[in-house]
Amino acid sequence: MIKKCLFPAAGYGTRFLPATKAMPKEMLPIVNKPLIQYGVEEALEAGIKDIAIVTGRNKRAIEDHFDISYELESQIQGTDKEQYLTGIRQIMQNATFSYTRQVEMKGLGHAILSGRPLIGDEPFAVVLADDLCLNPDEDGVLEQMVKLYNQFRCSIVAIQEVPRDQTSKYGVIDGQMIRDDIYRVNTMVEKPAPEDAPSNLAIIGRYILTPDIFDLIEQTEPGKGGEIQITDALMKQAQQGCVLAYKFKGRRFDCGMTEGYIEATNYCYENFHKK
Repeated sequence: MIKKCLFPAAGYGTRFLPATKAMPKEMLPIVNKPLIQYGVEEALEAGIKDIAIVTGRNKRAIEDHFDISYELESQIQGTDKEQYLTGIRQIMQNATFSYTRQVEMKGLGHAILSGRPLIGDEPFAVVLADDLCLNPDEDGVLEQMVKLYNQFRCSIVAIQEVPRDQTSKYGVIDGQMIRDDIYRVNTMVEKPAPEDAPSNLAIIGRYILTPDIFDLIEQTEPGKGGEIQITDALMKQAQQGCVLAYKFKGRRFDCGMTEGYIEATNYCYENFHKK
């Protein structure tokens, strides 16, 4: 069973400056709900209740969001505004939160390794909050992946097809097709140029990882910019055993980019709030 979900949330969010100068990018709202809350809700829907968050400096707003605000709640108690807190109260009742800090920003692999004390020796999920994944009325992306893990018992990365000229933004896989939506990974390359990309199947911010990934990350040499890439550690894991790539069902919005953020806001307003 996957019981824990790790949220790497220490990054600076430089693509959204100046908004993220003092506010965590994970707290950017999609209509009236912050990105990280969508991710936590997705984890809860998948049956994962232990939420582990890797934070950094200037990220206290994340901890405050998943806590009681006595002054605010006393001010709106008994008014029609109290209904707006129903969702976050349900999260706080059903999930437990633990936090640790990534002192230096040294890549996603390093961020995941920083969460090791919160995870321990068990398989776990990873959600990157700025990849907003929605699949209304059906299983969420993480729930789909948990069901796959229960069947295959190995690390799984979520993938989607992207235009060839965008491969340099992603980790890209190539592998043997097991069924039309599952590949056994043979190759995994971080941000390849279009002419060097092994395919157009890009990894997005949903993972299920087995605990041996921590030792593999420790053995991974820093790459470009001194960053430790999770794709390098996963490539080692694929060579030693099995890593699956899953072409998930649903929509993904890249909310780390202005265009994706606006697209996600419009989609959520039209489908969830305007009705």
